[in-house]
Amino acid sequence: MSLTKNPNVLKWVEEMTALTKPDKVVWIDGSKEQIEALKAEAISTGEMIELNQEKLPGCLYHRTLPNDVARVEDRTFICCKNKEDAGPTNNWMDPDEMKAMLTPMYDGVMKGRTMYVIPYSMGPIGSPLAKVGVEVTDSIYVVLNMNIMTRMGSQAFENLGDTSNDFVRGLHSKADVDPEKRYIVQFPEDNAIWSINSAYGGNVLLGKKCFALRIASYQGKNEGWMAEHMLILGVKKPNGEVKYITAAFPSACGKTNLAMLIPPEGYKKDGYEVFTVGDDIAWMKQGDDGRLYAINPENGFFGVAPGTNSKSNHNALESTMKDTIFTNVAINNDDNTVWWEGLDKNPPENATEWKGEKVNGKEYTAAGNKLAHPNSRFTAPAKNCPCISPEFDNPKGVPVSAIIFGGRRAATTPLVYQSFDWTHGTYIGSAVSSETTAAATGAVGVLRHDPMAMKPFCGYHMGDYWAHWLEMGEKLGDKAPKIFNVNWFKQDENGNFIWPGFGDNMRVLDWIIKRCEGTIDADETAIGYLPKKGDINVEGIEDEVTPEVMDKLLAVDKDLWKKEVGEMREFYKQFGDKLPKALSNELDKLEERLNK
Repeated sequence: MSLTKNPNVLKWVEEMTALTKPDKVVWIDGSKEQIEALKAEAISTGEMIELNQEKLPGCLYHRTLPNDVARVEDRTFICCKNKEDAGPTNNWMDPDEMKAMLTPMYDGVMKGRTMYVIPYSMGPIGSPLAKVGVEVTDSIYVVLNMNIMTRMGSQAFENLGDTSNDFVRGLHSKADVDPEKRYIVQFPEDNAIWSINSAYGGNVLLGKKCFALRIASYQGKNEGWMAEHMLILGVKKPNGEVKYITAAFPSACGKTNLAMLIPPEGYKKDGYEVFTVGDDIAWMKQGDDGRLYAINPENGFFGVAPGTNSKSNHNALESTMKDTIFTNVAINNDDNTVWWEGLDKNPPENATEWKGEKVNGKEYTAAGNKLAHPNSRFTAPAKNCPCISPEFDNPKGVPVSAIIFGGRRAATTPLVYQSFDWTHGTYIGSAVSSETTAAATGAVGVLRHDPMAMKPFCGYHMGDYWAHWLEMGEKLGDKAPKIFNVNWFKQDENGNFIWPGFGDNMRVLDWIIKRCEGTIDADETAIGYLPKKGDINVEGIEDEVTPEVMDKLLAVDKDLWKKEVGEMREFYKQFGDKLPKALSNELDKLEERLNK
């Protein structure tokens, strides 16, 4: 039975069925009965393990093959007719060539399997900012994760209606999970995503990075809105007013932590609260009042487990306590619960490590082994989050006052500074760089440019993407959010972080909001506006953040910044004449100011 009369959907599903030749086709309506039956089936076949239902009600465990544990950037393609349109930061292949190569791989790939047809909405049902996708897959794991991560089921078709062709077509098969034949391919001009030979979240939950960023960024450029790799948070002030901020960080720069921030005691006492609207992706569109409004297209969190604990991220940990799917973490066999590095200091004695081997946790980890994979994950419903925003399902989205960029820099970048204007802010976003981590395969600790934290996720030429940012700024005019840059990771001469981070990042948000409201002045420097002495509230952390430490945090070393200018000139070369003139002008102006 199909859930829609839409001929475009029906025709496409028929074509995919004819190609992949499944034994049966199941349309996912999203009903509780259907989800429970799929869970039971996945548990009976061993695809999923049921965890302790008293301690972790509704929670399941899954492990992927050791060759399939992270996004694979070298296997991810943007296939548009014109190579130039994909740009230098994406892998490209001609769409016809790619389809000719992949079609035989999909031919009959689901024989002996069930094909699940998953309709889903990215964004609240009924929101003018929401978009619809349909993913066909041969994996129950995908169905159960999409149920958490999106608004899945018959309801998604409400937004599409019976005639529209505006839906993203996602074709996924785990096939043989062969890394040599693994492809994650976006066809932006066809509104399509093909993924094969992977069963790991980031490569197979096609609503996530594939649709919500790679395809949506291309749609946004053509339709006049923005799809960004950004968290969305609301800061509620003592007078009850809420200010919304979006922020883009490369992986391992404290993004989820900032999204779910718990204010320090002093701020709590004064009545400040922080609400999470989204931890990863923001879709932003100009509203009727001229301001920029953001929705979180997702409905859950796909978070990295290691390092998550009650101190580092209480709210994220709380979110995983029910109806969550854990992937590639360790199992504590004594009580059938989960464990990962950084959860606490006591690895379970009797453990099953992430590849499925029973080990003595303490001896095993003492030898330098990890019980959980460094990129192990939890998929948790957003509604579980103790600080989820009351506006989470607001179809209009929330009005954005500030946009923050940040990276992990040991020396150059101060704790916080503000751009002179939107164009300068776009330059700052284009210059985001960070030391690498384990979320993507490759070397760890290398400085890597990651403009707007979008390098792996921009569905078209990065130069055109920056031009789109500049256009959005013109459209928004004086209603545009203010743009800031933060760096929680400045180090002293011994390599120790000098800013306490975590909840204390609230102090920086406080300064940012005051700047947006125009209630506080700033020092104009060569790189932007910096906080005046004493304007960042250090009440309660004076012993740690002394005036000398604050001076270091806010220092602008002109020699390091001149080096940065050279580095950026080098980086910009690859974009050729697609680099917007306004950005090279910003770089020239920065150099001029530094030389004054």
